[in-house]
Amino acid sequence: MSSSGTIAAIFPGQGAQSVGMLGDLAAEHPSIESRFAEASEVLGFDLWAMTQEGPAEQLGQTENTQPALLVASVALWDLWPNAQEKISVMSGHSLGEYSALVCAGAMSFTDGVALVRKRGELMQAAVPNGEGSMAAVLGLDDEAIAQCCEGIDGEVSAANFNAPGQVVIAGESAAVNAAIDACKAAGAKRAVPLDVSGPFHSRLMQAAAADFASALAAIELTMPRVPVIQNVHASAASSVDEIRTLLVEQLYSPVRWTACVNSMVDSGVEQFVECGPGSVLTGLVKRISRATPTIGLSSASGVEAAQQL
Repeated sequence: MSSSGTIAAIFPGQGAQSVGMLGDLAAEHPSIESRFAEASEVLGFDLWAMTQEGPAEQLGQTENTQPALLVASVALWDLWPNAQEKISVMSGHSLGEYSALVCAGAMSFTDGVALVRKRGELMQAAVPNGEGSMAAVLGLDDEAIAQCCEGIDGEVSAANFNAPGQVVIAGESAAVNAAIDACKAAGAKRAVPLDVSGPFHSRLMQAAAADFASALAAIELTMPRVPVIQNVHASAASSVDEIRTLLVEQLYSPVRWTACVNSMVDSGVEQFVECGPGSVLTGLVKRISRATPTIGLSSASGVEAAQQL
C-alpha cells in the first residue's frame, strides 16, 4: 500500500512486556539499545539489562513495566522511516497512550520516560498490595458486565473494554472475586483473575490523581503532529490542556479500546501498525475490525513490511 493517509500507529500497554523482548531485533538495529541507554540515564539504572535478563517479577512491577514498554515502543517506531508522513492518526492502550504522544511529538522522549516511571510509582502506591485486583471476563456483553458489577457490594467496575466479548474489571479484591462469580452466573464463558499489581483504571486510582497531575504539569506538552485518539472518550483532544486532563482522568477511567479502534476505522483507517513488543493489539484489532490488517513492528518481517507501506 502506498501512503494514502489511511494508516494508524497503535501502541500497547502493560501485559505486552516479556523478558528478552526486542533482543533479536536489537542485534540487527543498534538504535534499540541506544534508546534504552538514553532512558537508563533518566532512570538511574540499566533498563536494557532488566528487560533482557529479568527477573520477570521485577520487569512486571508497574513502575518498571511502564518505562520499559514506552522505550521499546519508541525504539520500534525509530525503525519505521518517515512514519510520521505515512500515518493519519495514532492511539495507545493505557500506558501506550504515552508512547503515542512521544512519537507524535507532544512530549519529549526523556520527559515521557520520567513521567511514566512516576505514573507507575503512584499507581502502585495508590492501593496496598493485595487490596485491589483485576479480572478478565470473556464472552459476556458490556452491559451485562456493568450490571454484574453494579450489583456487588464494594468497588468494582469495568476497566478495559478491549474488544467485543473481552472486558477487564478492576476494584477491591473481594468485590472483584464476587463480580467474577456474578459474571459466570450471567453466562460469561470465562472470568479469571489477572496477575497484575493493582486495580488499574478503577476509581481506586483516584488516590494517585493529584500527585500525578502535579508531575504532568511540570513537563512541556505541545499539540501532537497527528491526532492521538485518547482512551477516556475515544477521541482526540483539541488543546494541550485537554490532553493533560485526559491523561489524569485515564488513571481512574476505563480504557475504551474498542471505541478507539472503531473511531479510527470510521475515520478511514485501512491499515494498523502495532509499535510495541508482542502482538496483543493485533489480536484485539482482529476481534474489533476483522477486515482491517495489522502489521507488528516487533519482528524483522514486520519492520520490513512497514517500511514498504
